[in-house]
Amino acid sequence: MSRHEFVHELESTADHIADASRADLQVLLRRAAVLLRNVGGLGLDPHTDEVLSGLAAEMGKAKPDLVETIIGEWLVANAYLPLPNEMDEDSAVDGSA
Repeated sequence: MSRHEFVHELESTADHIADASRADLQVLLRRAAVLLRNVGGLGLDPHTDEVLSGLAAEMGKAKPDLVETIIGEWLVANAYLPLPNEMDEDSAVDGSA
C-alpha cells in the first residue's frame, strides 16, 4: 500500500471513527507511528530533488510515491527483487512473440 493510499485510509477511518474496531484503530496507529518515525526521508542533491519534484507534479503523484516506484522498478530490473506475479499460467495474452 502506498503512502498516499494509507493517508486516504487514515482520513476515511477518522471520518467514520464510530464504525472502526479497536483492532483496526490499533493497526492504523502503529502504521502511522512507523511512517512518522521514518519521516526524515531521503537526502537528495538539489538538482535530483528538483527533477523528481517536477516529474512527480507532471505525473500527478506524490514525490515519495514516485521515488518508491522508481526504486522498486530498478530493483526488479536489476534482479534484486522478483518480477511481480501479475500473470499466471492461465492468463490470456495479446500480441506475438
